[in-house]
Amino acid sequence: MSTQGRKVAVITGASQGIGAGLVDAYRKLGYAVVATSRTIAPSNRAGVLTVQGDIAETATAERVIAAGVERFGRVDTLVNNAGVFIAKPFTDYTQDDYAAVTGVNLTGFFRITQLAVAHMLAQGGGHIVNVTTSLVDNADSRVPSVLASLTKGGLQSATKSLAIEYAMRGLRVNAVSPGTIKTSMHPEETHDALAALQPVGRMGEQSDITDAVIYLENAPFVTGEILHVDGGVSAGH
Repeated sequence: MSTQGRKVAVITGASQGIGAGLVDAYRKLGYAVVATSRTIAPSNRAGVLTVQGDIAETATAERVIAAGVERFGRVDTLVNNAGVFIAKPFTDYTQDDYAAVTGVNLTGFFRITQLAVAHMLAQGGGHIVNVTTSLVDNADSRVPSVLASLTKGGLQSATKSLAIEYAMRGLRVNAVSPGTIKTSMHPEETHDALAALQPVGRMGEQSDITDAVIYLENAPFVTGEILHVDGGVSAGH
């Protein structure tokens, strides 16, 4: 099948959880997908190209975008979904924790987004979605997480900055800010306690986040938006 004319989405952190759900969601939209993560397996699915690598390494970003352009000819959407979350009291963070979180959440975002934007501008437009966390806007003493706020908070501010920088050039940039979502990151035995932290009294589903990303994908007048999908956390307690 000819791939020319078909839109292409690049998704980081794509091997499991929300990332894997995003691969399925974009395929349903008719997009070809370049899916990357540290552990992703080769795929024989039509329209899906997997690239294994650590997004904290700039060489990975370069391989991902190059592979997508070589296979599918273009890049229309980038979803920066990869993220590392380590919740500890501030003084317990180690240098390794700092390197791990900033490596994926900031460095991992930075290079691949630069490369994607360059292709999008050459094509005349595109869309970037950054996945952050509701803790950025609503710190919680029960979940000490300065490194998440430091990195994902930076990503949230960068979302607005990029949206405005490229607003006149056909590029939209948005973010989805999740509350606590049922993924493999949260063991089953923690679910009741985590549900109690949400104003609605339950955790979110992975589909809540994928649906939010697809809403933004299909919303041409929306840019610079931080879409909270967090069961009310951003509104208060």
